[in-house]
Amino acid sequence: MASVQPIRTRPNEPTPLHAHAIDNLRYIRETMERAGSFTAVPGWGGVAMGVTAVAASFLAARQGSVGAWLVTWLVEGVLAVSIGILAMWRKAAKAGLPMWSAPARKFVFSFVPPLAVGAALTLVLWRAGAVTSIPGVWLMLYGTGVVTGGAFSVPIVPVMGACFLIEGAVALFAPTAWSVPWNDVWLGLGFGALHIIFGWIIARRYGG
Repeated sequence: MASVQPIRTRPNEPTPLHAHAIDNLRYIRETMERAGSFTAVPGWGGVAMGVTAVAASFLAARQGSVGAWLVTWLVEGVLAVSIGILAMWRKAAKAGLPMWSAPARKFVFSFVPPLAVGAALTLVLWRAGAVTSIPGVWLMLYGTGVVTGGAFSVPIVPVMGACFLIEGAVALFAPTAWSVPWNDVWLGLGFGALHIIFGWIIARRYGG
């Protein structure tokens, strides 16, 4: 009676060398992406945002009602965000970088929550009749977003955020008698002057 011999399995096909190379390159790219910083922060776009904020401060100061004043600044906020997004997209495209990279996601997810809190608090302060507190709250929360998001960006960005925080604190705790005449001054200095100054620095050091 013939003995039963085990069936030999065929050896596995060797993985092609180019497949190994592609996997290694993908791993290196993803590792560098995770460890990298978000460099598409707009420079000249920040300057443009500052210019529109300065214009809005003059326009808002001439409004005849609190509601019209608030609408003026909310429209300016939408305009500034649009300019910022467009400027970041153009800067990333010019540098050949993906707009939605890992550092960009970290930047956005750190930057947006304070802005969402600011939007909610704006409604609360409006209903409570504490409109004079809005500029300080806006500046501080925007500064918080810039600081936290700037942790994943170039070093100058958190410095800009700290300046917003300081100015917001001064605006928030300034004497009540200063509130009405200084509301647009605080906002013009913050969203206007600070954006222009730091936007120029970013454009010079890190590209437009």
